[in-house]
Formats: sequence, C-alpha cells, structure tokens
Amino acid sequence: MSHEKGSLSIHSENIFPIIKKWLYSDHDIFIRELVSNACDAITKIRRLSTGGEVDLQGNTDFKITITLDKEAKTLTFSDNGIGMTDEEIHKYINQIAFSGAEDFLNMYKDKADQEQIIGHFGLGFYSAFMVADHVEIHTQSFLKDAAPMKWKCDGGTEFEMEDGDRTTRGTDITLFLGDEGKDFVSEHKVRETVEKYCAFMPYPIYLEIAGQAPEAKTTEDGEPEPPKPLNDTAPLYTRQPSTCTDDEYKDFYRKTFADFKEPLFWIHLNMDYPFNLKGILYFPRLNTEFDTLEGRIKLYNNQVFVAENIKEALPEYLLLLKGVIDCPDLPLNVSRSFLQNDGYVKKISDYISKKVADKLNALFNTERLTLEGFWDDLHPFIKYGSLKDAKFQEKLADTVLYKTTAGNYVTLQEYLDQHLGKLEKQVYYVTDKVQQTQYIQILQSHGVEAILLEHSIDTPFISLVESKNEGLQFQRVDSDLSDLMKEIPNEADAEVIKAETESLLNTFKMALGREDMKVQVESLKNEDVSGMIILSENNRRMQDMFKSYGMKHMDPKMFPSEEVLILNRKHPLVQFILKDGAAEDLKELVVRQLYDLALMSHKPLSSDEMTAFIQRSNELMKRMVTA
Repeated sequence: MSHEKGSLSIHSENIFPIIKKWLYSDHDIFIRELVSNACDAITKIRRLSTGGEVDLQGNTDFKITITLDKEAKTLTFSDNGIGMTDEEIHKYINQIAFSGAEDFLNMYKDKADQEQIIGHFGLGFYSAFMVADHVEIHTQSFLKDAAPMKWKCDGGTEFEMEDGDRTTRGTDITLFLGDEGKDFVSEHKVRETVEKYCAFMPYPIYLEIAGQAPEAKTTEDGEPEPPKPLNDTAPLYTRQPSTCTDDEYKDFYRKTFADFKEPLFWIHLNMDYPFNLKGILYFPRLNTEFDTLEGRIKLYNNQVFVAENIKEALPEYLLLLKGVIDCPDLPLNVSRSFLQNDGYVKKISDYISKKVADKLNALFNTERLTLEGFWDDLHPFIKYGSLKDAKFQEKLADTVLYKTTAGNYVTLQEYLDQHLGKLEKQVYYVTDKVQQTQYIQILQSHGVEAILLEHSIDTPFISLVESKNEGLQFQRVDSDLSDLMKEIPNEADAEVIKAETESLLNTFKMALGREDMKVQVESLKNEDVSGMIILSENNRRMQDMFKSYGMKHMDPKMFPSEEVLILNRKHPLVQFILKDGAAEDLKELVVRQLYDLALMSHKPLSSDEMTAFIQRSNELMKRMVTA
C-alpha cells in the first residue's frame, strides 16, 4: 500500500487528551491493558481454530512476550494472536473507543465457547500514551492474503500507517517511554507490575531483556529447563474444589498474599448461575487486634486484576478477610477499575455473605472442636459482620461462641442453661482476666463462670445481642454485687450496718479527700475479700462510648463517676478501721491501702497512685516488723 497519513477519528464523546491523562488512576495500569489486549488476540484466534474456520498448522504455542530495551528505553508487547489488517487498524485503532473485542463477540455470539474475551471498551490500547511519547504497532493478520502493517503515533491526533515487515501472525506494540514512563525502564518495576495485574492471565507471559541472554537452567536430569512464565495461567480458584488439596490452598495463599502464617481455613466459591463467580476466601490468622484492618480481597474480571477491596461488590466486613474473587459479570466502568451500579453487584455481595455464613455453620455443626480452635482469631470478624449485616447476624446467632474464664467455649444458650437457677438471663463477663481475678474467683466459688470479652468489638456486639434477646443482660464482673456474693442481714444487723456505713464513709472521705465518695458496707460470703469497687454496667458503657468518640478528658461534673466502694465488715482490716483507739496515722494508711487494693482489681492505677501505693506498702511493713 502507499504511505498514508490521517487524523484519528474520535468515536462517541471521548477526547484523546482525557484518555491519555485521566482515563486511569494509576499509570502502571497500561501493562494490564496491553497484556489484556494480547490475551484477547490469542483467544480470538483460538476460537476461530476451534470452530474450524482457520488452520493454525500446529502453531499453537500461544504466549505473550514483553521485551525491555534499557538503552533504547522501549517496552514491546508481542503476541501470536489474530493480528490485524489495515482495515481493522482503521476501525479499531484509528477510531477511538470502537471495541474490537465487542465487535468480535457480536460476530461470533452464537458459537459456544468457554473462553472469555477480556476487552470491552476499546480504550485500553491508548493507556500506552500515559507513559510513552511515541507508540508503534507492527502486526500481521491471520488472513492469508493480508499484508503486514506498521502504525505509529506520537500521542497527538495524527498517525502514520504503512506496509510493515512482520512475517508471522500476531502483533508487536512498542512503547518509546517518555519522562512519565521512566520508571518502567527498570526490569524490577516491569516484573512487579506484571505480577500485580497479570498474575492469573490465561496465557503465559515472559519477560525478556534486550541484549541479555536468559538465565540457563537445567532439570535434575540435566535437561534444559524451559523458561518460566511470570504468571499462573490456571490459578487454583479456577479449578473444581474437589481437585484441590489443603497444601495447594496454603501454597496459593502464601504466594498470593506473601503471608507465611497459615490461614485458619478457606471457602472455595464456584458458581455458574445466575452469575459466573469463582474465588477463594481465606480467614487469616491474626496476631494483634490491628490485623483485623489489613484484609485484602483481590477482585478479578476474566483473570484480569481489577482492584483490591472494592466495597460495592463485597460486604464491608468481608474486607477483613484475604482472598481472590473472579467475576466476569461485574459491571465495570471504562477504566475497568470501578464498579457501576448494577443489580448484579448486590446479588454477588449477598451470595458471598451467604456462603461464608453457611461455611461457619457447617463447621459448628460438624467440626466444632476445629471451630473452637479458630475462635480466638475468628470472633472479631463474625461480630463485626453481625453488627454490619442483619441477615448475617441472624444466620449465625446460634453459632457464636463465648470463651469462659475456665477456657471452655459455649454458645449463649449453653451458658444460660449451665447457670440455670443461679442466674436469671444474666451473663457475667470480664475484660481483663488478670486484673479482674478477684471478682472471677468470687463468682467461681459460687459455681458461676464469666466469659471473656477483651476485644474492642465486644462492647457494641453485646449491646446487639441484648437487643435481640428480650430480658438478657451482660454485666461485667465488677458491675454489681449479686446475691451470690453477700449475706442477707437480719433486722438487728441492718441497724448496725447502717451505723458502720456512716462511720466508714466519713473516715474514707477524710482520708482520701473525696467528698464524692460512695461507700457500701456488706457481709460478703468470701471473708478473704476486704473491699471491692463496683461500677454499674450502664455507666461503664456510657464511659466507653464517650471514649470511643475521643472524649477521654470530659468534665467530671458533666459525667460524674458512679463507682462504689464495697467494704466487707467481716474482714479484719475493715474492723480495724472501725475500732476506736487505733492510731490515727496508721488508720489513715490502712484506709488508703485498702482503697488502692480494691481499685487495683477494678482498673489500673495511675503512675502517681502506684508510686504512693508502693511507698505506703513499705511503710506498713516497717511498722509491722517494728511493732
């Protein structure tokens, strides 16, 4: 053909500078788009071959090669796919946004085939101009009489097109990298980007460095080892679950997420109707509370990476997990990066949520011991999901486990059944097993266990459970003085206790300088306990709520504390304080010491309080040995 010049035809409402600068949020995405186009070209020729419309004469070693020339600062994407004629270049390259993939599918839509065409919008090729000052295409169509073609463009609206010199079927796209593409002159950067976007593309992708011979490797038998592609063309999630082993699932997890902690368990998603969806969701093992914020769900469309943690397609709480989901039916916008609003999205989200709930219920019903072994890592996810999704909470309401201070795992109903006759729809819990030991021991001495609620998610979660169970109340072990702990006084004792309470209240107010002090005197069944602090459950939750909103230093007058000091009138220290004739300075030391002992079982002492406690302890011991 003769040498030709012309102007690119802007199809629809697209403008070239917008495509070049703002179509994609990440410039490295051009690699994904050009490799996707190469995959499409190969899929097209395979489809024609399968339908008997073309004889490939054994040339079926399909692959994509990316060649980096560091000196020339070029990056070339080569495939042995369908190629293009001059007419097709005019139609699919010179007319921006006229999709060759879409046109091909319309032509062959009645011919059944499982292979998917990735392209859809016809804009991916132009992502090359985000990093290149100049782009060339060398292509040879599969058609017998088609001439090879060369096309080039410097990123404006002008192109040049002439006869090419390519001799084999397929296409080379060469990018002459400019300032915005200088990072891609690095082999590491190219390899990293291919692994990010193209890890599961359906055809092998190889990286070659111009002027550098590939590293020669041999097998154990001494035979030359073929080069290894950068991608996995048949990732585990595309296989039937029944053909996958536990070791393969774990290996896939390690490679995909670079996480060498073994996952707790996984769910293999495989659905063909009413939409096509495949994937694997992993429940990661958590090291700290903050790990729950680091989930990664990689979203793919026909094995092409789209993005991580797209909230439109996944329930928010599932973003705490790690996994891959591939759904060709996802409605993407033109940049293939974000979802459009579509009924499919909600259906996909609901399906995934249901599969997760079903898996957890199945574990509870058939492998409860296994579930209990996972529970410490798993429970924040389940509780968070229950708070975010009413249907999810309803499905798992009877599956939620609670760990007791004895180390057992029970459901809510099992806990209530175990304490029937002792507690009335009441659940005792602890937030710090070490600090609240005194309260735990008091309850245990009466045959009552508490459950551990040590995670930040627990406070809103138990409020949710209470709202779903009429009359149920969660109470921290230091929230009240139940009838289990105290003796009911007779009428005569009640008068004595009233007088003792008034005396002790005045003594503690003076010694501690606390006019807001609240003191209650009881005959505790456990005579070893001198005193304890209680705070109503409602008051504590209100304080926790204010703290969660960053109001840690609120005015005490606006929100006074309702802490009450319970004193055991049976204890010798309390009797010493009530006793007349005791040295006032020693009595004051005992008052302060008893209060701090009670406080330490309730909450941590401040640094000043701890210093005073240690000094006072030393003083009391000196007095004891010199008495």
